[in-house]
Amino acid sequence: MLVSPDGEILYVNKAFEGLLGYKFAELKGKTCALFECSDCAQARANGLAQFCSLFKKGSWRRKECVFQRKDGESVHLLKSADVIRDEKGEIVVGVETLVDLSQVVAGKKVIDNLRQQLNSTAGFKKFIGNSRIMRRVFDMATSAAHSDAHVLILGESGTGKELMAAAIHEISDRADGPFIKVNCASLNDNLLESELFGHVKGAFTGADGSRVGRFEAANGGSIFLDEIGDIPMTTQTKLLRVLQEKEIEKVGDHRPIKIDARIITATNKDLSRLIAENLFREDLFYRIGVIPIIIPPLRDRSNDIPLLAENFIKRLKKRSKKKKVEGISTEVLETLIQYRWPGNIRELMNAIEYAFALCPGGMIGPQHLPAHFQGQALAVPAAIKQNGNIMEKDQRQQLIEALENSDWNRSRAAEILGVSRVTVWKRMKKYGVQENPR
Repeated sequence: MLVSPDGEILYVNKAFEGLLGYKFAELKGKTCALFECSDCAQARANGLAQFCSLFKKGSWRRKECVFQRKDGESVHLLKSADVIRDEKGEIVVGVETLVDLSQVVAGKKVIDNLRQQLNSTAGFKKFIGNSRIMRRVFDMATSAAHSDAHVLILGESGTGKELMAAAIHEISDRADGPFIKVNCASLNDNLLESELFGHVKGAFTGADGSRVGRFEAANGGSIFLDEIGDIPMTTQTKLLRVLQEKEIEKVGDHRPIKIDARIITATNKDLSRLIAENLFREDLFYRIGVIPIIIPPLRDRSNDIPLLAENFIKRLKKRSKKKKVEGISTEVLETLIQYRWPGNIRELMNAIEYAFALCPGGMIGPQHLPAHFQGQALAVPAAIKQNGNIMEKDQRQQLIEALENSDWNRSRAAEILGVSRVTVWKRMKKYGVQENPR
């Protein structure tokens, strides 16, 4: 835009017309006060006679201001300007160039809003989320918590099923009672029954004394049975009796013990398919699933990713007070939102922790993310593809490669594969993969 010292608009180009919605014919001869520039208004408020402080200062560089469009909407601009003088040194015209900052400002507003949400109750206990789909989940969980009915939590690995179970217990009438957790997939059949129901002395080889089971320990509170889809049929039958009779029998004993525990279960498996394959009892399914709660995968609640990322960074900063990491860039946020997250929230936590460790300070940029976010090949050939699908190689070979490339660290191997540490242990057991032979 060209403007005279008294504010008359002398010329605007096509880009200017598109930005503010005016045609040059509508502007010619009028003053630039028409745009209600925030900076010029401030200059006039400070007593400057000119329409624009440019004619006092002679130039501007990258000054942020707000103009009014023809339709009345405000547009944020980055303005640079210079004056042109004649042979006598008198100012003839001012030349202004404008850059649209609307998207940048919108991005800042999103981040500011997310920070405000982070400082408010944007979640359910320690479960973070403010998307519409998660608010529905929180409403369902709240209703379930105030009931004593059994709850079945369904969701992919890494979605936070255990966290949800703990949250339900914490706001229930049983909150003052114990919250006992059992991972059914990590124990073999005999150990699982002993863990759940306890045993008496001499019940089996090595049973040198009696033991209180998890159900008995949960009396008056809640018991969380994770990976319920992995329990064997014999244990399912005994569990069904516990639900029906509200009593247990210790391994090696036939005397019933009354228990009062609210049962919360979880699985990442398709129980309907397991029932069809006669691997899971249908009557047990209906008993444990009185209130089903489905936690969506992270890819279906991508609006929560910035909020989650900010929260994880906040936690890391508390643990590493010497690290001066301020946050994550808009470009990184966009990358995280576009990614498919086969490992869900657990994978997001690992990615943020990786980036936090690499970032020397300031804002986390794309260069600090793990290699597969940057379009580079991973060190492990059978790692996760960006679209979230599993690699071509069979699971056993994939598992071995992940373990070898992580120096046989199960947690790191789980991160590479996008699964839980328990899943790595289960696959090692399934495929007969031994610990590091070195």
